[in-house]
Amino acid sequence: MNLFREKSNLIVKLTNLKKNNFRIGLVPTMGALHKGHISLVKKSIKENDYTIVSIFVNPTQFNNKKDLNLYPKNLTKDCNYLDSISADIIVFAPEISDIYDKKVSAKKFNFYDLDKFMEGRYRKGHFNGVATIVTHLFNIIKPNNAYFGEKDFQQLRIIQELVRDNNIPVNVIGCQTIREKDGLALSSRNIKLSKHYRKIASKIYEIINYVRINFSSMSFLEIYTYVEKFFDNIPEIKLEYFTIAESKILQPVKEKIKNKKYRAFIAVRLNGIRLIDNMELN
Repeated sequence: MNLFREKSNLIVKLTNLKKNNFRIGLVPTMGALHKGHISLVKKSIKENDYTIVSIFVNPTQFNNKKDLNLYPKNLTKDCNYLDSISADIIVFAPEISDIYDKKVSAKKFNFYDLDKFMEGRYRKGHFNGVATIVTHLFNIIKPNNAYFGEKDFQQLRIIQELVRDNNIPVNVIGCQTIREKDGLALSSRNIKLSKHYRKIASKIYEIINYVRINFSSMSFLEIYTYVEKFFDNIPEIKLEYFTIAESKILQPVKEKIKNKKYRAFIAVRLNGIRLIDNMELN
C-alpha cells in the first residue's frame, strides 16, 4: 500500500505510470472501509494495472455539520485493511485545503432532475457536493475506470450523467450492493448502531425484498399501503421515504409500463442514524 497525502506528489506518480500506458482504476471513498468498499477495490484490481483508493470525508456533501463531525475516521485502520488486500494499492488521502484550496464550497450542476427526488429532496445540496469532489478527483487522477456501489444508486446515476454531459473520459462502473447475512446493506454508518438497533435494521432489507418479490402481483397502491403499515408496527424506525422510481431517470412512478426498469428506494432513521437502501424490482 502506497500512501499519498498531497495531490502534487500523486500527480507525479501518476504521470510516470501513464507514460507506460498503465490502466488506472479509482475507488472513491470517505474511509471507514468495509467489505462493500473492498469488493469495489478487488474489481478495480482485476480490471486495471493500478488501483487508487481515495479516502476523503468531503465536507461539501454534508448538509448537517453534526453528521460531518461524527463521521467515522481511522486512516491507519483503513490503510492496514487495504494493505492486506494488495501492497500495490495507491491510497490518496488529502487534506481539505489540498482539494478545495481557499474556499470550501460546492459548485452548482445541472443534473436534469436526477436529483429532484429521494436523496436530493431530503438532502439539499448533497449531490452538488458529491459532483464537486468527484470532478476534482477525476481531474487529479484521470482514471480509466471509476467504481461506485449501487447502494447509492441515485449517486451512481448522477455521476454517470455528469461524465456524459461533460465529456469526461472516465468509464463509470456500477457494482452490486454487498449485504450482511440478514440482508442489511453494508454501510460505514452501521457501526454506529447498538446491538438492539442493528437487529431492527434488518427490517429495511426485509421490506424492500418483499416488494421485489411481489412487485409483479401487487399494484402500486397496495405496495405503498403495505410499506406504511409495515413501519407503523416498528416504532423504533422512522420512515423518511419509500419510493418506486424508474431506474434511468429516477422519476417516481404510479403505474407500471412495459419495458421499463424500476427500483425501490428507501431511507429510514434508527435512533438518529440515517440508513438508505434500494433494490431493482424487475
